[in-house]
Amino acid sequence: MMNKLRLFLLLVTTTAFGQQSDPLNLKLSNNLVYSADELSLKNDFTNAEADYRKALSKIRDNETASFNLGNTYFENENFDEALYRYEEALEHAKSKEDKHKIFHNIGNILMGQKRCKEAVEAYKNGLRLSPKDNETRYNYALAKECMENQSDKNPDDEGDDEENKDENEEKDKEEKNEDDQKKEGDDQKDKNNQDSDQNQDGNDKEDDQGKPNEDNEGKDKDNKNKPNQQQQSREGKLSPQQIKNLLEAMNNQEQKVQKKINKEKQKGVKVKTDKDW
Repeated sequence: MMNKLRLFLLLVTTTAFGQQSDPLNLKLSNNLVYSADELSLKNDFTNAEADYRKALSKIRDNETASFNLGNTYFENENFDEALYRYEEALEHAKSKEDKHKIFHNIGNILMGQKRCKEAVEAYKNGLRLSPKDNETRYNYALAKECMENQSDKNPDDEGDDEENKDENEEKDKEEKNEDDQKKEGDDQKDKNNQDSDQNQDGNDKEDDQGKPNEDNEGKDKDNKNKPNQQQQSREGKLSPQQIKNLLEAMNNQEQKVQKKINKEKQKGVKVKTDKDW
């Protein structure tokens, strides 16, 4: 599109319009603009830029210095700086012709940046100042065509889609972070539960091995205090031999008692007499 545009790269007549400017600074500023113009024609843009800046430092509202410095940036495709310098020159421009040239070049920059709607307005403003300028009219027609093509593509919707895409990406990122945090929390919880189970198992094992359970301890004491039932059964039951010996002893004892009784019967009872001696 840029190669179809008809560009103004004109050097404005060297004049400065400083209000109540010091005559010496005004002269120095104009001389620096003239020197910079010469350097620009020789494609020495670095030194030309330096002299234009020096001229503006002497007279801040030197329209010619701003405009031609903008042309220098335009030649080097530094469009942002060029646009800034053209807008600066527009603030101080006095004649319709100079303003027309500035609006034309502003439109060229905006077209190069695909800002077609803004370029249409810039060319339109230039045509108001110079309606018969065919080059501005030609570029104006190209800018309108560009604007219509962009409208068909609905750039606003594309912007909304891009914004929605960014919002969705941000939302997905937040959800992922929440899921990661939840997972970390669950993992930590599981780990804590596992550690708790291991500690409980260890305590139970220690109770089984080192410390007797209270219930078991009570049972052991009861078992110690209670006589063994089998032992008691064995102690209360006599063997056949013991029963035989016991019966014999009882029989012998009974015979001894019977003999003693019989012996006493044989002796008789002593009779008491009535005579006292």
